[in-house]
Amino acid sequence: MSGAGRRSPADLLRPLRRLGVLVLDYEYAVRHQLRAALDHEVPEALVSPGSARGAQGSPVVLLPGIYETWRFMGPLARRLHAAGHPVHVITALGRNRLSLAEGAALVARHLEEHDLRDVTIVAHSKGGLVAKTLMGLPGAGERVRRTVAIATPFSGSSLARYLPVHALRALRPDDPAMVALAAEAAANARIVSLWGWYDPHIPGGSRLRGAARNEELPVGGHFRILGSPRLLALVDELTTDERRQPPP
Repeated sequence: MSGAGRRSPADLLRPLRRLGVLVLDYEYAVRHQLRAALDHEVPEALVSPGSARGAQGSPVVLLPGIYETWRFMGPLARRLHAAGHPVHVITALGRNRLSLAEGAALVARHLEEHDLRDVTIVAHSKGGLVAKTLMGLPGAGERVRRTVAIATPFSGSSLARYLPVHALRALRPDDPAMVALAAEAAANARIVSLWGWYDPHIPGGSRLRGAARNEELPVGGHFRILGSPRLLALVDELTTDERRQPPP
């Protein structure tokens, strides 16, 4: 066999490595979905935004992915709350099966009702699409300083077209709402997109043209990236209000 036809050991192991990532990813998802369903002990600030008025950090809004409740992001919620941020969740989103426009309208209503400004949104998967849609809304969009989008299919997912559920098929690249959102670039400079080296749900990746920052993390998976130490450290960094930092 010629040198050009030989496959390196890394090439031969890549499918096995990806299979391993897939297994670990779904193990993480199932474990955290179960914990989200059973764990009802949450900081008061997460269910009663007014109770967090004394917090020192800037407000953070959590937006989960499709078929996730905000409780799936519980570890991030607790971490941000412990860091002094008033953390807000949009319980009306439920499992985030609404259209992007409907989801963004619910978040906008929450921002207005609680007069939240200088907000950082931390979003997973479809939650990042809802956040970008919100950032394009007059009035509500100006309340958002930054979105940290984790494993978000900004260009859609080619796998969505094969799924039987409408809420999932709506994430295909040629869906009219996805096409319109991808073409709308005004908010991109206020979005940080983070993703893992292999995401089995988003073959096309999560890179966003014109983003404030695009970064691939050394972790594989669509779900388990949420527990990555590197991801958690970046969220700490990106949700810090620079204006509150002490002088050097």
